[in-house]
Amino acid sequence: MTLKSKIPEIRFEGFSGEWEERRMLDCSSKIGDGLHGTPIYTDNSGIYFINGNNLILGSICITNETKQVNKNDQSKDDKNLGLSTILMSINGTIGNLAWYKEEKVMLGKSVAYINLENCDNNYMYTYLQTSRVNNYFFNNLTGSTIKNLGLKTIRETEVLIPNKSDEQTKIGTYFQHLDSLITQHQQKHEKLLNIKKAMLEKMFPKEGADVPEIRFEGFDGEWEEKELGEVSDRYDNLRIPITATKRISGNTPYYGANGIQGYVKGYTHDGEFILVAEDGANDLKNYPVQYVNGKIWVNNHAHVLQSKKNVANNHFLKFTISKTNIEPFLVGGGRAKLNAEIMMKIVVTIPLNIEEQTKVGNFFKKLDDLIVLQQTQLKKLKNIKKASLEKMFV
Repeated sequence: MTLKSKIPEIRFEGFSGEWEERRMLDCSSKIGDGLHGTPIYTDNSGIYFINGNNLILGSICITNETKQVNKNDQSKDDKNLGLSTILMSINGTIGNLAWYKEEKVMLGKSVAYINLENCDNNYMYTYLQTSRVNNYFFNNLTGSTIKNLGLKTIRETEVLIPNKSDEQTKIGTYFQHLDSLITQHQQKHEKLLNIKKAMLEKMFPKEGADVPEIRFEGFDGEWEEKELGEVSDRYDNLRIPITATKRISGNTPYYGANGIQGYVKGYTHDGEFILVAEDGANDLKNYPVQYVNGKIWVNNHAHVLQSKKNVANNHFLKFTISKTNIEPFLVGGGRAKLNAEIMMKIVVTIPLNIEEQTKVGNFFKKLDDLIVLQQTQLKKLKNIKKASLEKMFV
């Protein structure tokens, strides 16, 4: 593909000829932004004051924090938004897009609106996501601390567009379908994460309790508090730095500090063990905990644990550790550290019946597998979209 010829690398069958060069102003009836000031807020009007952060995954997202305004304070432009209107974040967060779907809103200054005409709506919505447009926007931002995308820049945006509306429609429909699939998988992924979060709260005892709220049928009795050292063994890893230029031979996976990476060989039964980050994690409240089945390289950034046979289940232990707030046990400053002796004294609450542990552990393992599957499918779709944006536009 060459810009000089204005022909995309990939094209739907039956279309030929160079694309036309226009400006965004030529493809819209009006381009503007929202209120430059602070409105008077009210309760229960049903009209929401939105900014660029409310534009998420192609839709206007109203949250409990979104404030409401009086109907009489809406501008003429707010009331003239329509189903051919694209909303775009232009202050601070740049380039988030959403379709206006007749929501009752008042726009703030960080939201621009583009009332489209003389083009296929879905085509133009997708065109605004191309690297060509994004690079143009970011090269023309103003402001030092908080970046701003000016309306003049948007209006003067160069648009390369097929001269036949049928070709525009085919391209727009293709990406609309792709966006729909991405949204579906994103929603499934978020739903699974919420299910996992809820079940972690209900299938493990709450603080001060000795039984969980939800339990598999056939199990009873109190769960008991045990120090980690009572239910698991800690094995040493390679206490030497392993760099990207000094990999251990073979195809054994290697992990970095935040991914709790390293190598263990010959210490563990059935090749199953748990890694707990020792230092270098970015989020202290959610210290990485990882179940492993096989060989991996482990440097000095991770502790290697394995449940004691006939005492604990590795899957269960992984989830009960990941649910535990490890932050109070950390020492050090910028690279907080979890010392081995302190870690092994951390108290976890477990059922003494290992069959119950196994059922709970397997339940969450299957849930994690579904989450990973959704992540993989979502990543694949996003990669397809990224490649298509590069090849199907000039």
